[in-house]
Amino acid sequence: MGQHLLLPSLLLFLPLATAWTMFNCLMIEGSRLHLASRYFSLCHLNSSLHFLAWCHSVTNLTQTLEAVPQSVDGLCLSGSIPVLPPDAFSKLPGLKALTLILRVIRLLPGALRGLKQLKKLTFFDYPQSQPFLYLPPDAFDNLSSLQYLLFLGPCLNRSLGVRLPPSLRLLAVKYSCLQNVGILADIFPDLVLNSSSGGARYLDSLDLSANPKLNMTRPGALQGLQLKSLDLSGTKMQVAAVMGLGLQRLDALTMKGTPNKDTLPTEVIAHFGLQVLHLGCHQREHISSEDLASCHSLKTLDLKSCRLTNLPPGFLASMPRLQTLSLTINQSQIAMLCMKATSADSRLQALNLASNNLYDLPLDTFSCLPHLRELVLWRNKLVHLDSKVFQGLSSLETLDLSDNLLAALDEGWLALLPTLTTLNLLNTQMELNSTWDFQVSETLHNLRLLLPPGPPRTLSLPMGLASLELHANSDTEPWTLVPTVLPVLQTLTLKGWSLQLEAQNVSKNFPALSQLSLLGINLEALCSKDASSFFLWQLPELKQLSILGDRRSLRPCRITGLLNLRELKLQRLQSPFRPRPVRLEELVGELPRLEVLQLVDTGVETLSVVAFLGLGSLQVLVLDYEKVLVLDSSLQEHSPQMPQYIYLLVGSLACQCANVWVEPWIKQSPRTYMHIGSVQQCQQEGKGRKPLLTPFLQSHCPKALGLELFIGSFVLLLLMISLPFLKEARNWILYLQALFRIWLQGQRGQRNEDNRFLYDVFVSHCRQDQGWVMQELLPTLEGCPPAGWGLRVCLPERDFEPGKDVADNVADSMVGSRVTLCVLSRQALCTPRCSVELHLATSLLLTAPYPPVLLLVFLEPISRYHLPRYHRLARLLRRGDYHVWQQEDKRKDYFRAWLGSRLGQPGRGIKVGCYVSSLPTMTKLPKK
Repeated sequence: MGQHLLLPSLLLFLPLATAWTMFNCLMIEGSRLHLASRYFSLCHLNSSLHFLAWCHSVTNLTQTLEAVPQSVDGLCLSGSIPVLPPDAFSKLPGLKALTLILRVIRLLPGALRGLKQLKKLTFFDYPQSQPFLYLPPDAFDNLSSLQYLLFLGPCLNRSLGVRLPPSLRLLAVKYSCLQNVGILADIFPDLVLNSSSGGARYLDSLDLSANPKLNMTRPGALQGLQLKSLDLSGTKMQVAAVMGLGLQRLDALTMKGTPNKDTLPTEVIAHFGLQVLHLGCHQREHISSEDLASCHSLKTLDLKSCRLTNLPPGFLASMPRLQTLSLTINQSQIAMLCMKATSADSRLQALNLASNNLYDLPLDTFSCLPHLRELVLWRNKLVHLDSKVFQGLSSLETLDLSDNLLAALDEGWLALLPTLTTLNLLNTQMELNSTWDFQVSETLHNLRLLLPPGPPRTLSLPMGLASLELHANSDTEPWTLVPTVLPVLQTLTLKGWSLQLEAQNVSKNFPALSQLSLLGINLEALCSKDASSFFLWQLPELKQLSILGDRRSLRPCRITGLLNLRELKLQRLQSPFRPRPVRLEELVGELPRLEVLQLVDTGVETLSVVAFLGLGSLQVLVLDYEKVLVLDSSLQEHSPQMPQYIYLLVGSLACQCANVWVEPWIKQSPRTYMHIGSVQQCQQEGKGRKPLLTPFLQSHCPKALGLELFIGSFVLLLLMISLPFLKEARNWILYLQALFRIWLQGQRGQRNEDNRFLYDVFVSHCRQDQGWVMQELLPTLEGCPPAGWGLRVCLPERDFEPGKDVADNVADSMVGSRVTLCVLSRQALCTPRCSVELHLATSLLLTAPYPPVLLLVFLEPISRYHLPRYHRLARLLRRGDYHVWQQEDKRKDYFRAWLGSRLGQPGRGIKVGCYVSSLPTMTKLPKK
């Protein structure tokens, strides 16, 4: 019976887990950050972190941090906390990135104590407020791992002598009230080389951009500081002032949107030997040859929006180390790079000529660039390109010709680019004729192509293609793919229906496809026509599927049967002109390995447990722009199998009583974290105000049956626990009656010890074993010597007093017998009376004032697990107090000898004879 009690006992005593959902916090794994990236745009946290949390409307820091899981290593807090107290974040020692958008005014000493693993710390405030932030000198002393320190918005002018940790690599002070670089040295004196600070300080980056008031510096303000990069974009600093900062080293300088009049900061380049220069000129018109005299150290040059019309002779030759050149948003003649160059070839590897209004390219435009690997001609006005333009580009790997007016390219132009791996021809007017054979390029792995309208044609692609993106207009007829099998293609993007593919062969066409994006496609062409309407493309290796509908589908298409799919995104599937309610199970089916499901404006209105039956591995469910959602109450029972993270970003729950359980469940769910991005309200008819959803439903819907269900469940549980007892209730009543009767007999026996035994042996057996008792046992016990022993035997069927209660008969007979002999078989163990007699005999050995001898005879082998109270029997019975009956004659003699030895043991007071006994109770009594 202990087996029946074990499981309910465990259920009753298991500790209750607490919920971890916070209504003002959004928590997400770093690898899933792209699913909710817009909420973290101000937090400066990245996906390399394991677990991120963004908490908004924070007014009680202690209460908020107590609810944040300790596994969070990236935390962003937004709200209003004017003062950070000591040990504010001591409960989160594993933090690696912390962003505070709290309008903090003051940090008390030790506020950041305990954050020894913190690598990135950001203070953010909106620039228009310009709050002052006071930092104590030891504010960062305990941050031994800090590498990135950013102040975006706060004004630090009232903080002085703040020590920076030695591990710091990046310091950013942006959108602040900073007017003089010298003030920065007063705030952080460690930046300046002096006798007290020791050796020179080194930083990878100092970012002072977006400080519109910064316009001056004092000489030697950053004396001795070694910088890899300095950013002064969006300030009023002059380039020449950089030389007066006293920097010991400067490798890269960025000054976009600064009021500089010099064409190139030649003196700064020469002074520091600059390797990287980013300038946003806005007012430049030309570069002189004299400006290039000091530019030989440059490796990267960015002259964006400089309105350059011509380049001086020897432009590239004057910068022999130049590897990256960006000349975006300039004028038409900027492409004349090699026209007036010397015979020496340039080492340039990347060239960006985007948005330059280029109509044509001379044949020798790139003739001096044999090492060029990347060429970007995006968003120009190129109409025609002679194939000879690409002569000499033997190392080119990436070519971007998108967003041009190109209508044609000469035959064999791809053969001039033997190392080309990536080609972008989107948004052009290219006519792909028979001369367009991409198979000639054996190295081409990534292709982005716009298929022109017109009659269907053949698209010839290279066998080694790994990524393919095809765009087609609405009137484009599907093209035929050659070859029909792309064995290594892993990524396929189709915008508009562009390929002639048969659903039954698609797995053969793309055997290695792992990522598929279908953009602006009517899914009815890819779905079965029967009632189930499921997705026909069965791709065995597909892991990511993204579908952006064209809003023309009249019925949903069910994605099912993709056994290896890990991530699925469905967006804009329903027609706005004929909307219909959609259940989640109509969109997804059997996807056993799906981990992420993202639904954006799909028209889903109902979520029930049925939808999750085929999604056994689902971890993240994102619902975005989904309105009037109804969460079926069956999800409560399915809670252990629900996704670990559910995000309702932009959307609303339906103001229906079916949703009354949602908020209480969210607060109590220990496994599922659910984030609802907007305040849920109900629209009352005839009233302008919108009450909160949950209080409104709880006050207007029928009372929840939570208590009643709990009481009912508890009663049912008790009933299940009591079921084994109720099954044998009659036997237990008889047993208790007999036990009480024996106790009374024992009390009487104390007053009359000489007359307490009426029988020598009480035999307990079942009706099925009566034949064995009458033929084998009674002749030996009651027979006259020498055949028998002449003992007085009590048999229940023969000697019980008629009309007397069964319990009284059993109790009187056992107490009045010196020996109780139980004949056991499988039938006997299943008989209620025999079970009671065996239980009673066992209890008598412990409780009776004069316990009888208990002997067991097994008519057949019986497993010990079938014996009630086996372990008590094993302790109370000696090794010789039981015997297993055997049919053989020799065995019968052995049984007789065993029985005689047990009945005739010395000290038992039993003398074998015919109705003769040394005891007074052995005189013959009349039959009852």
